[in-house]
Amino acid sequence: MAGTSGGRFDGKVAIVTGASRGIGLAIAERIVAEGGRVCITARKAAALAEAAESLGGPEHAIFVAGAADDGDHQDEVIATTIDAFGGLDHLVNNTGINPVYGRMIDVDLGAANKIFQVNVVAAIGWAQKAYRASMAENGGAIVNIASVAGQLPAPNIGTYGASKAALIHVTKELAVELGPDIRINAVAPAVVKTRFAEALYDGREEEVSAPYPLKRLGEPSDIGSVVAFLLSEDAAWVTGQTITVDGGLLLTGGV
Repeated sequence: MAGTSGGRFDGKVAIVTGASRGIGLAIAERIVAEGGRVCITARKAAALAEAAESLGGPEHAIFVAGAADDGDHQDEVIATTIDAFGGLDHLVNNTGINPVYGRMIDVDLGAANKIFQVNVVAAIGWAQKAYRASMAENGGAIVNIASVAGQLPAPNIGTYGASKAALIHVTKELAVELGPDIRINAVAPAVVKTRFAEALYDGREEEVSAPYPLKRLGEPSDIGSVVAFLLSEDAAWVTGQTITVDGGLLLTGGV
């Protein structure tokens, strides 16, 4: 996928975490399609290599494999990105995990710690490192991928939801701290048709999507387009906001 001249991301460089597939890859695709260059990260090198090739190869996309909550990995990604592309303008904290399903009152605390480590603490770490390496001097924009589960109670995924609520607050705090030169916003999707969310809709998509006013589940591209808006200068006066992208689900009062 080659970028287009005159795009919103001409000359811009982004890091997108958790981007070997699904929402992260859709975000990277949108950035590259509008003229940007990306470094994508995830745990599996083979999947990243395939994704980077689909984005147009090393002229447009590079990759570094590793765990999102590993500080050494974060350092490597940022250094590799700046070395390859000459700068860093945008960060998308897309990586998220939810290894447990069930009531929060019963959750294993080791699992809860890991959820918060990856979904919240790692996002803060990525923002700190991007700030110190480039954005403090050159400005930029950050988007965190939250969830509607962080906006209303969500049965059986409450610990995940609590982590996303924390990420929404992190977004607000950093928006106050980093303005005026750095904007930071969040996107809160409902169920999007990805491997990550497959257990929530597999075999019963029509039933799951019935409460949505738009009568369908999300596609990764639905999130990619909103993230691209928030990163771009089209959102130059938007910071500290959480954009709900849910097909209208919260209007019905449920998650």
